[in-house]
Amino acid sequence: MKLRLLPSTIDGSGLVSKLQHFACFVIDGCVAFDAGSLASSVNEDERDNIRDVVLTHAHLDHIAGLPLFIDDLFQTLTEPVRVHAEGSVIDALEEHIFNWSVYPRFSELTNRFGRVIEYREFNQGEQFDVRHLKVRAAAVNHKVPTSGFIISDASATIAITGDTAEMDDFWNEVNSVEKLAGLFIECALPNELLELASVSHHLTPEKLARELTKFERNDAPIYVINIKPAYREAVVSQIDSLGIGRIEILEAGRMYKF
Repeated sequence: MKLRLLPSTIDGSGLVSKLQHFACFVIDGCVAFDAGSLASSVNEDERDNIRDVVLTHAHLDHIAGLPLFIDDLFQTLTEPVRVHAEGSVIDALEEHIFNWSVYPRFSELTNRFGRVIEYREFNQGEQFDVRHLKVRAAAVNHKVPTSGFIISDASATIAITGDTAEMDDFWNEVNSVEKLAGLFIECALPNELLELASVSHHLTPEKLARELTKFERNDAPIYVINIKPAYREAVVSQIDSLGIGRIEILEAGRMYKF
């Protein structure tokens, strides 16, 4: 299994920055998990091959690139872009994004080959197939309904939380996996913004440390994702001070192999 976090931010020199305003993970060059920077940061092979997008939730930093991705491909799609999401996320997309006021309602449009978008609804705790991957949705704890995922192919299994605060269902699913190749877990805000983290349902480094006591796979590497860019330096420093050796910050653009 290969995973790449798509870059989303450019620094003052015009180079890719470590800061991440958007979330979009591409697995094996053909399945996107979230779509924040999907339109702007895929390479040409990925643009040609990605026809499945799996969403954690409907916040803008996780779906911003989806309308533009479909728009770019509209005339050439020979099959619809399949958007896999929990029912409330699909409803939010149709009500607030694909509503003609913000962007065209692609579910009402076709090109010469047929439909350009197809919704595939899943439920929490359910396993479903996405291309060659088996995906299980597990509820996490965010301000809106949000899913984490256990993702498997023939060679490896990984887990991604998406955005979350303290949680239980996700850990129950993760701890049931016989061998986990990697855990990707958010840590959005620094410790001094505990009140904001609690209100917005995010983790801080101190909260992350407590959550990891629930993680029973002591041999699995841990990758921190979804750090708010304005607080990256503080969050990274505070994570380093935890002294948990198997934690690293996921790098944008780097290909990870499992």
